[in-house]
Amino acid sequence: MIRWRRFTLGTPILSAVELTKTFFLGQAVNAVYDVSLDVDDGDLVVLTGPSGSGKSTLLSLLGGLDRPTGGDVILDGHRLSRLGESGLAMLRRAKVGFVFQFFNLIPHLTATENVSLPLRFTGVSRRQMESRAQELLKLVGLGDRMHHRPLQLSGGEQQRVAIARALINQPRVVLADEPTGNLDSRNAQEIARLFANFSTAMGQTFVVVSHNEVFHPYARRIVHMLDGRLTDHPAPTGHQ
Repeated sequence: MIRWRRFTLGTPILSAVELTKTFFLGQAVNAVYDVSLDVDDGDLVVLTGPSGSGKSTLLSLLGGLDRPTGGDVILDGHRLSRLGESGLAMLRRAKVGFVFQFFNLIPHLTATENVSLPLRFTGVSRRQMESRAQELLKLVGLGDRMHHRPLQLSGGEQQRVAIARALINQPRVVLADEPTGNLDSRNAQEIARLFANFSTAMGQTFVVVSHNEVFHPYARRIVHMLDGRLTDHPAPTGHQ
C-alpha cells in the first residue's frame, strides 16, 4: 500500500537560487537568467510563457537533468551543486518524478509493468511492485486497463499511465513538461484535475510547464517566463 505523506503548505521543498543557464552558440545565450523561485510543499505551480522563453530549460535544472552555469537548486534540503553525477542520479530517482509531452511507454509492456519500471533494482519485491503499480493505476482511473499495452490505450490513458509511473516512488516533486501537449481538450481537463486531486488530497507537489490554461484554475501560483526571466502572476480567484 502506498502511504502518502503529510505536508505543510508554506514550507519550500524546491528552490532555485539565482539560477542561470548559458548556452554558447557562437555567442552567449542566457536561456535562464538569475531566476529565484520557491516551490512550497504540496503546491501546484504552473510555468507559462512563449516557446523559447526558457521554461523547459528551467524544469531540467530544477530536476537535476542539467547543470546550471550559475546559481543552485535546493531540493528537499539538498544543494544539487554539491552532488556528483552518481549522487545526483540517486537523489533524482528518490525525490523527483517526471512527466513529459511524449508518454515514453515501452510498447511490449503492460500498463502495470510500465508503471512499476522505476522500482526495478530498488530491492522492492515483484509482488510489492505490482501492488503499488495497480494501486496507482486505480487512482488515475485505469483500474480496468492494468493489463493493456500502450497501443491498446488512448492518448489520455497513456498519459495517465505515465503519471502513475512518475508517482510510483512517491517523489517529493513531480515536474511535468507540457503534459497535455498531445491531448485533446477533454483529456487535458482530466489530466489537470488529476494533478489537482493529487496535490490537494495527497500533498503531492507539482511544477507544470504548459501553454494550456487548463491548469490555471487549479494552480496555487502561476509564473510567467519571458527571455529567461520570471514574472509572477497571482493564482486565479477560482483556485480549487
